Amino acid sequence: MNNTRTIAIVNQKGGVGKTTTSINLAAALASLGQSVLLVDLDPQGNATTGLGLRKGQTEKTLYDVIVEGAALAEVCVETNVKGLTLVPSDMDMSGAELSIGSSEGRTTRLKIALEDYKRDQKTPYDFILIDCPPALGLLTVNALAAANSVIVPLQCEFFALEGLSQLLQTVEMAKGSINPNLVIDGVMLTMYDKRNRLSEQVAADVRTHLGRAVFNTIIPRNVRIAEAPSFGKPVITYDPQCAGAKAYMDLGKEVLSRHKKLAKGERK
Repeated sequence: MNNTRTIAIVNQKGGVGKTTTSINLAAALASLGQSVLLVDLDPQGNATTGLGLRKGQTEKTLYDVIVEGAALAEVCVETNVKGLTLVPSDMDMSGAELSIGSSEGRTTRLKIALEDYKRDQKTPYDFILIDCPPALGLLTVNALAAANSVIVPLQCEFFALEGLSQLLQTVEMAKGSINPNLVIDGVMLTMYDKRNRLSEQVAADVRTHLGRAVFNTIIPRNVRIAEAPSFGKPVITYDPQCAGAKAYMDLGKEVLSRHKKLAKGERK
């Protein structure tokens, strides 16, 4: 039995810390001894460059898998974080939705590619994380079809809850049509500024509305988090002692704890 947990990191709003979370949660889980595959599904390719891979360094990207039918194994690259493998992306992915838009099985291209890849792995990954584009289009639907669960980064700002209902409806649609077992792992608060009363109020409002669905860990605004991608590193290796790195390590521990409890429950 393959116990790999596949998690889509999703929010249709840009600038909420989605890619930052994908990179640093993946690195945190790897540093906790988990084997992790990070799939960069965003045409902007920020997760790819944020892990130190530059344009043109690989012959193939996720575009070749989604559009051309290449095997995922041909695309995977090792990163500078032990235990973390990357499926890179670049701007070619911006044409992927148009290329597969009218084709049969267009919503399950990623799911099938991941299933084929996992089937050939002698040692399965513990986690597969999918960094989704900031839109609820066909690429994100592919992620929802492939995932076991969803994590939603939510910025601590005035309009934090705006659009969340649409995203939750999309998740429900995916459950009803392509992935009946999909669940929401939780909502995680990002860019929290303890000096700002608004951040405190937004955090309180989100917890009031969503209760236990909100992760305990809150990711603070932190200049080191913003600096790390320009060096091609996760913040936990760029500056392990900074507040942002410690927060993402805490998030990794929380995600790992939740899934260990879930795995125990599944075996009962």
